[in-house]
Amino acid sequence: MRLEVGNIFIKDIQFADTTKVENGVLYVNKEELVNLLSEDEHIKSIDLEIVKPGDSVRITPVKDVIEPRVKVEGNGGIFPGFLSKVDVVGQGKTNVLKGAAVVTTGKIVGFQEGIIDMTGPGAEYTPFSKTCNLVVIAEPADGLLQHAHEEAVRIVGFKAAKYLGEAGRNVTPDEVNVYETKPLFEQAAEYPELPKVAYVYMLQTQGLLHDTYVYGVDAKKIVPTIIYPTEVMDGAIVSGNCVSACDKNPTYVHMNSPIIHDLYKLHGKEYNFMGVIITNENVYLADKERSSNWSAKLAEYMGLDAVIISEEGFGNPDTDLMMNCKKITAKGIKTVIVTDEYAGRDGASQSLADSDPAGDACISNGNANMIIVLPKLDKIIGHIEVVDYIAGGFAGSTREDGSLEVEIQAITGATSEVGFGYLTARTY
Repeated sequence: MRLEVGNIFIKDIQFADTTKVENGVLYVNKEELVNLLSEDEHIKSIDLEIVKPGDSVRITPVKDVIEPRVKVEGNGGIFPGFLSKVDVVGQGKTNVLKGAAVVTTGKIVGFQEGIIDMTGPGAEYTPFSKTCNLVVIAEPADGLLQHAHEEAVRIVGFKAAKYLGEAGRNVTPDEVNVYETKPLFEQAAEYPELPKVAYVYMLQTQGLLHDTYVYGVDAKKIVPTIIYPTEVMDGAIVSGNCVSACDKNPTYVHMNSPIIHDLYKLHGKEYNFMGVIITNENVYLADKERSSNWSAKLAEYMGLDAVIISEEGFGNPDTDLMMNCKKITAKGIKTVIVTDEYAGRDGASQSLADSDPAGDACISNGNANMIIVLPKLDKIIGHIEVVDYIAGGFAGSTREDGSLEVEIQAITGATSEVGFGYLTARTY
């Protein structure tokens, strides 16, 4: 499967009479977009704000971040199973408004939602302080249950990203990157002398409001399967969960998976990138056994020499991570695990809830329990009162002077377990 991704670099967003991209500026017709997003009966009100890197702005609670994209050629469209029909995506041409993002906020859905600061020390922990953001403030209808609230806000974000993406349909990209993975046996034969490597992509599905969707299906309901890496670039996998903000994979991160992109960089040079195995992170032991058995079976079936395994979340999913690692290692396949740590505020506690000697090659993306003080900023978008009880916050997090004291767990993307951030650990 071959996908051409055309990046249209966006350096600014402005409200205007017509939605278009011109000279690196994304112009947005605010009234038209508000009217489009207000069609959902589950949403009581919609407002839009533009925030840019360096602005003295704090956004909280952050539900999701989505990158505007448009399918220019090929099957289906962006966000199949939600806004597009359920065709297999990942081929043809897709244009991306690179540097722009949709951020959804409003009344809190669950307690595990985050903070984006556009300036100050908090901005150094989130990749979304570096994007030009259209913030969608979506307040739910009165009496809406949490799962319906989450779904409504999620769909509003997808609709906004699709609307903006359309502005890039007929724009000539500033750069084009080509990604290609061939059918399994053909791919294996192409570089027979190189080690065969794949990515085991763990998706958060740890109970109510901890949902990730694959072609519109809640990943709780899947057994592990093989997908082309390019499918995720067209929005085949999207976020629908309220896991802690620091290591949640927002939809933007799924669409720009750094592990997939990095694996492509040395494909055909140092190894043969064979594809992606997606699996889930369920609550019950029987489900964990089933999924980890299937992940190991598929890795063996693909004839792999090595895999990278990434986690989403912490605690309960640490067991899924270790089961995948242990069972795949037992097949004679080398493994590297990618995670973050919850080692206590002093860094002295056990980092993972589960461990195994097979997990001897590990990449850490930081300690989520580390405390940070975020200074008062000039403008708040959303509901600042939630900071005292979101994950990473605590009673007294919101100070009288307008500053915040939180664990970096509360910052969106701070300890990204796929490496879409700024923290890591090194062995010297």
